Amino acid sequence: MKIKKCVIPAAWMWTRFLPATKALPKEMFPIIDKPVMQLLVEEAVSAGCEEIIIVTGRSKRAIEDHFDANIELERRLSDDWKNSYLETIRWVNNLANIAYVRQPYPKWDGDAILRTKNFIWNEPFLVLFWDDLVDWEKSASAQLADAFEKTWSSVIATIEVSDREVSSYWVIESDESWEIFKVEKFLEKPKKDETSSRHWVIWKYVLTPDIFDYLERSTPINADWETRLADAFELMRKEKNIYWVEIKGERYDTWNKIWFLKANIAYWLKNDEIRDDLKEYLSDLVKNF
Repeated sequence: MKIKKCVIPAAWMWTRFLPATKALPKEMFPIIDKPVMQLLVEEAVSAGCEEIIIVTGRSKRAIEDHFDANIELERRLSDDWKNSYLETIRWVNNLANIAYVRQPYPKWDGDAILRTKNFIWNEPFLVLFWDDLVDWEKSASAQLADAFEKTWSSVIATIEVSDREVSSYWVIESDESWEIFKVEKFLEKPKKDETSSRHWVIWKYVLTPDIFDYLERSTPINADWETRLADAFELMRKEKNIYWVEIKGERYDTWNKIWFLKANIAYWLKNDEIRDDLKEYLSDLVKNF
Protein backbone atom coordinates (compact mmCIF):
# COMPACT_ATOMS: atom_id res chain seq x y z
CA MET A 1 0.00 0.00 0.00
CA LYS A 2 1.37 3.40 -1.00
CA ILE A 3 1.65 6.24 1.48
CA LYS A 4 -1.19 8.62 0.66
CA LYS A 5 -1.73 10.46 3.95
CA CYS A 6 0.48 12.66 6.11
CA VAL A 7 -0.03 13.96 9.65
CA ILE A 8 1.71 17.21 10.66
CA PRO A 9 1.36 18.09 14.38
CA ALA A 10 1.41 21.88 14.77
CA ALA A 11 -0.39 22.72 17.99
CA TRP A 12 2.56 23.68 20.19
CA MET A 13 3.03 27.16 21.61
CA TRP A 14 6.55 28.41 20.86
CA THR A 15 7.83 30.37 23.84
CA ARG A 16 11.37 30.43 22.42
CA PHE A 17 10.22 32.88 19.73
CA LEU A 18 8.02 35.18 21.79
CA PRO A 19 6.79 37.82 21.21
CA ALA A 20 6.66 36.88 17.50
CA THR A 21 4.69 33.67 18.16
CA LYS A 22 2.03 35.48 20.19
CA ALA A 23 0.10 36.02 16.95
CA LEU A 24 2.12 34.27 14.24
CA PRO A 25 2.49 30.47 14.40
CA LYS A 26 6.12 29.38 14.45
CA GLU A 27 5.30 26.95 11.63
CA MET A 28 4.56 29.98 9.45
CA PHE A 29 8.02 31.53 9.87
CA PRO A 30 9.56 31.71 6.38
CA ILE A 31 12.57 29.98 4.93
CA ILE A 32 13.26 32.56 2.22
CA ASP A 33 9.70 33.11 0.95
CA LYS A 34 8.03 29.83 1.97
CA PRO A 35 6.70 29.11 5.47
CA VAL A 36 8.15 26.02 7.14
CA MET A 37 4.67 24.48 7.04
CA GLN A 38 4.53 24.81 3.26
CA LEU A 39 7.93 23.15 2.93
CA LEU A 40 6.62 20.22 4.99
CA VAL A 41 3.49 19.90 2.87
CA GLU A 42 5.58 20.00 -0.31
CA GLU A 43 7.82 17.30 1.17
CA ALA A 44 4.82 15.08 1.90
CA VAL A 45 3.48 15.59 -1.63
CA SER A 46 6.89 14.63 -3.04
CA ALA A 47 6.50 11.24 -1.33
CA GLY A 48 3.09 10.63 -2.94
CA CYS A 49 0.81 11.99 -0.21
CA GLU A 50 -2.51 13.38 -1.40
CA GLU A 51 -4.16 14.11 1.96
CA ILE A 52 -2.56 16.18 4.72
CA ILE A 53 -3.97 16.26 8.25
CA ILE A 54 -2.61 19.20 10.24
CA VAL A 55 -3.12 19.10 14.01
CA THR A 56 -3.52 22.70 15.17
CA GLY A 57 -4.32 24.61 18.33
CA ARG A 58 -5.41 28.05 19.40
CA SER A 59 -3.86 30.99 17.52
CA LYS A 60 -2.93 28.78 14.54
CA ARG A 61 -5.52 30.16 12.12
CA ALA A 62 -2.78 31.57 9.86
CA ILE A 63 -1.88 28.02 8.82
CA GLU A 64 -5.40 27.42 7.49
CA ASP A 65 -5.48 30.81 5.77
CA HIS A 66 -2.18 30.14 4.01
CA PHE A 67 -3.49 27.09 2.16
CA ASP A 68 -6.90 28.65 1.44
CA ALA A 69 -7.83 30.85 -1.50
CA ASN A 70 -7.55 34.62 -1.14
CA ILE A 71 -9.94 36.00 -3.74
CA GLU A 72 -9.08 39.66 -3.15
CA LEU A 73 -5.35 39.04 -3.51
CA GLU A 74 -5.82 36.92 -6.62
CA ARG A 75 -7.96 39.63 -8.24
CA ARG A 76 -5.39 42.32 -7.46
CA LEU A 77 -2.53 40.24 -8.89
CA SER A 78 -4.59 39.53 -11.99
CA ASP A 79 -5.47 43.20 -12.46
CA ASP A 80 -1.80 44.17 -12.08
CA TRP A 81 -0.66 41.49 -14.54
CA LYS A 82 1.50 39.82 -11.89
CA ASN A 83 0.83 36.41 -13.34
CA SER A 84 3.83 34.60 -11.88
CA TYR A 85 2.76 35.52 -8.35
CA LEU A 86 -0.81 34.57 -9.18
CA GLU A 87 0.27 31.15 -10.41
CA THR A 88 2.37 30.64 -7.29
CA ILE A 89 -0.40 31.27 -4.78
CA ARG A 90 -2.94 29.26 -6.78
CA TRP A 91 -0.45 26.39 -6.82
CA VAL A 92 -0.19 26.59 -3.02
CA ASN A 93 -4.00 26.45 -2.75
CA ASN A 94 -4.02 23.15 -4.63
CA LEU A 95 -0.98 21.35 -3.21
CA ALA A 96 -3.09 18.66 -1.54
CA ASN A 97 -6.38 17.99 0.21
CA ILE A 98 -5.79 19.46 3.67
CA ALA A 99 -7.87 18.77 6.78
CA TYR A 100 -7.44 20.29 10.24
CA VAL A 101 -7.85 18.74 13.69
CA ARG A 102 -7.68 20.68 16.97
CA GLN A 103 -5.56 19.55 19.91
CA PRO A 104 -7.17 21.47 22.80
CA TYR A 105 -4.56 20.64 25.45
CA PRO A 106 -0.76 20.30 25.09
CA LYS A 107 -0.62 16.58 25.84
CA TRP A 108 2.44 15.94 23.71
CA ASP A 109 3.15 14.30 20.36
CA GLY A 110 1.33 10.99 20.83
CA ASP A 111 -1.92 12.74 21.70
CA ALA A 112 -1.65 14.89 18.56
CA ILE A 113 -1.25 11.80 16.37
CA LEU A 114 -3.99 9.92 18.19
CA ARG A 115 -6.46 12.69 17.32
CA THR A 116 -6.08 11.83 13.62
CA LYS A 117 -7.17 8.19 14.02
CA ASN A 118 -10.52 8.64 12.26
CA PHE A 119 -8.80 10.29 9.29
CA ILE A 120 -6.24 7.51 8.84
CA TRP A 121 -8.34 4.39 9.43
CA ASN A 122 -6.31 1.35 8.32
CA GLU A 123 -3.67 3.00 6.15
CA PRO A 124 0.06 3.54 6.75
CA PHE A 125 0.85 7.23 6.99
CA LEU A 126 3.67 9.73 7.09
CA VAL A 127 4.33 11.94 10.12
CA LEU A 128 6.31 15.18 9.81
CA PHE A 129 7.01 17.45 12.75
CA TRP A 130 7.62 21.17 12.64
CA ASP A 131 11.34 21.63 13.00
CA ASP A 132 13.26 19.26 10.70
CA LEU A 133 14.10 20.19 7.11
CA VAL A 134 16.29 18.03 4.88
CA ASP A 135 17.74 19.34 1.64
CA TRP A 136 18.63 16.70 -0.96
CA GLU A 137 17.67 15.66 -4.46
CA LYS A 138 15.22 13.11 -2.97
CA SER A 139 13.17 14.33 -0.04
CA ALA A 140 13.43 12.70 3.38
CA SER A 141 9.78 11.66 3.11
CA ALA A 142 10.37 9.98 -0.25
CA GLN A 143 13.33 8.12 1.28
CA LEU A 144 11.12 6.95 4.14
CA ALA A 145 8.40 5.84 1.71
CA ASP A 146 10.98 3.78 -0.21
CA ALA A 147 12.09 2.11 3.03
CA PHE A 148 8.47 1.36 3.98
CA GLU A 149 7.88 -0.40 0.67
CA LYS A 150 10.75 -2.76 1.54
CA THR A 151 9.68 -3.48 5.13
CA TRP A 152 5.89 -2.88 5.31
CA SER A 153 6.54 -1.83 8.89
CA SER A 154 6.93 1.46 10.75
CA VAL A 155 10.12 3.28 9.75
CA ILE A 156 11.93 6.03 11.63
CA ALA A 157 14.22 8.62 10.03
CA THR A 158 17.66 9.17 11.58
CA ILE A 159 20.81 11.12 10.94
CA GLU A 160 24.31 10.48 12.22
CA VAL A 161 25.44 12.97 14.86
CA SER A 162 28.64 13.83 16.70
CA ASP A 163 29.57 12.86 20.26
CA ARG A 164 28.64 16.38 21.39
CA GLU A 165 25.09 16.12 20.00
CA VAL A 166 24.21 12.58 21.05
CA SER A 167 22.76 13.56 24.44
CA SER A 168 20.19 15.96 23.00
CA TYR A 169 17.41 13.65 21.76
CA TRP A 170 16.50 10.02 21.08
CA VAL A 171 19.19 7.65 19.91
CA ILE A 172 18.57 4.23 18.34
CA GLU A 173 20.66 1.13 18.88
CA SER A 174 20.44 -1.83 16.50
CA ASP A 175 22.24 -4.71 14.88
CA GLU A 176 23.37 -3.08 11.64
CA SER A 177 23.28 -5.55 8.79
CA TRP A 178 21.79 -3.80 5.75
CA GLU A 179 20.58 -0.44 4.51
CA ILE A 180 17.36 -0.55 6.57
CA PHE A 181 17.89 -1.53 10.18
CA LYS A 182 15.69 -3.05 12.87
CA VAL A 183 15.36 -1.01 16.04
CA GLU A 184 16.77 -2.91 19.03
CA LYS A 185 16.60 -0.18 21.65
CA PHE A 186 15.50 3.42 22.14
CA LEU A 187 17.63 5.66 24.34
CA GLU A 188 16.34 9.07 25.42
CA LYS A 189 19.10 11.67 25.71
CA PRO A 190 21.92 9.24 26.60
CA LYS A 191 25.36 10.46 27.57
CA LYS A 192 27.97 9.89 24.90
CA ASP A 193 29.67 7.12 26.89
CA GLU A 194 26.38 5.26 27.50
CA THR A 195 26.05 4.10 23.88
CA SER A 196 28.21 3.62 20.83
CA SER A 197 25.31 4.55 18.55
CA ARG A 198 25.22 7.97 16.94
CA HIS A 199 21.93 7.42 15.10
CA TRP A 200 19.77 10.33 16.17
CA VAL A 201 16.02 10.23 15.58
CA ILE A 202 14.64 13.16 13.62
CA TRP A 203 10.96 14.00 13.61
CA LYS A 204 9.96 12.12 10.47
CA TYR A 205 8.29 8.70 10.41
CA VAL A 206 6.17 6.33 8.40
CA LEU A 207 3.77 4.64 10.82
CA THR A 208 1.46 1.67 10.37
CA PRO A 209 -2.12 2.16 11.62
CA ASP A 210 -1.62 -0.15 14.61
CA ILE A 211 0.35 2.71 16.20
CA PHE A 212 -3.01 4.03 17.43
CA ASP A 213 -3.50 0.92 19.56
CA TYR A 214 -0.05 1.36 21.08
CA LEU A 215 -0.71 5.04 21.72
CA GLU A 216 -3.94 4.22 23.54
CA ARG A 217 -2.21 1.52 25.58
CA SER A 218 0.70 3.79 26.49
CA THR A 219 -1.34 6.75 27.75
CA PRO A 220 -1.69 5.62 31.42
CA ILE A 221 2.07 5.06 31.73
CA ASN A 222 2.70 8.73 32.49
CA ALA A 223 1.47 10.24 35.72
CA ASP A 224 0.81 13.53 33.94
CA TRP A 225 -1.36 11.74 31.36
CA GLU A 226 0.68 12.89 28.43
CA THR A 227 0.61 10.54 25.46
CA ARG A 228 4.13 10.19 24.13
CA LEU A 229 5.08 8.58 20.86
CA ALA A 230 8.28 7.30 22.50
CA ASP A 231 6.25 5.15 24.90
CA ALA A 232 4.14 3.76 22.06
CA PHE A 233 7.28 2.93 20.08
CA GLU A 234 8.71 1.02 23.04
CA LEU A 235 5.53 -1.06 23.36
CA MET A 236 5.49 -1.71 19.63
CA ARG A 237 9.16 -2.70 19.53
CA LYS A 238 8.54 -5.49 22.05
CA GLU A 239 5.82 -7.06 19.91
CA LYS A 240 6.84 -6.38 16.31
CA ASN A 241 9.66 -5.00 14.23
CA ILE A 242 10.27 -1.29 13.84
CA TYR A 243 12.93 -0.16 11.38
CA TRP A 244 15.07 2.90 10.89
CA VAL A 245 16.89 4.35 7.92
CA GLU A 246 19.62 6.97 7.79
CA ILE A 247 18.38 9.88 5.74
CA LYS A 248 20.61 11.30 3.02
CA GLY A 249 20.93 15.06 2.68
CA GLU A 250 21.71 18.14 4.71
CA ARG A 251 19.45 18.44 7.74
CA TYR A 252 18.43 21.84 9.12
CA ASP A 253 16.66 22.48 12.40
CA THR A 254 14.28 25.38 13.07
CA TRP A 255 13.82 24.59 16.78
CA ASN A 256 15.52 27.65 18.24
CA LYS A 257 16.67 31.08 17.08
CA ILE A 258 20.23 30.28 16.04
CA TRP A 259 19.25 27.06 14.24
CA PHE A 260 16.43 28.84 12.44
CA LEU A 261 18.85 31.57 11.38
CA LYS A 262 21.37 28.99 10.14
CA ALA A 263 18.68 27.24 8.12
CA ASN A 264 17.66 30.49 6.45
CA ILE A 265 21.25 31.44 5.61
CA ALA A 266 21.90 27.99 4.14
CA TYR A 267 18.78 28.12 1.96
CA TRP A 268 19.51 31.69 0.85
CA LEU A 269 23.04 30.68 -0.17
CA LYS A 270 21.49 28.07 -2.47
CA ASN A 271 19.23 30.68 -4.06
CA ASP A 272 20.54 31.93 -7.41
CA GLU A 273 18.72 35.24 -7.07
CA ILE A 274 20.56 36.47 -4.00
CA ARG A 275 23.48 34.11 -3.32
CA ASP A 276 26.32 36.27 -4.62
CA ASP A 277 25.11 39.44 -2.91
CA LEU A 278 24.59 37.58 0.36
CA LYS A 279 28.05 35.98 0.26
CA GLU A 280 29.62 39.38 -0.31
CA TYR A 281 27.61 40.93 2.50
CA LEU A 282 28.43 38.16 4.96
CA SER A 283 32.10 38.31 4.07
CA ASP A 284 32.21 42.08 4.65
CA LEU A 285 30.19 41.74 7.84
CA VAL A 286 32.59 39.22 9.34
CA LYS A 287 35.63 41.30 8.40
CA ASN A 288 34.23 44.44 9.99
CA PHE A 289 32.60 42.96 13.06
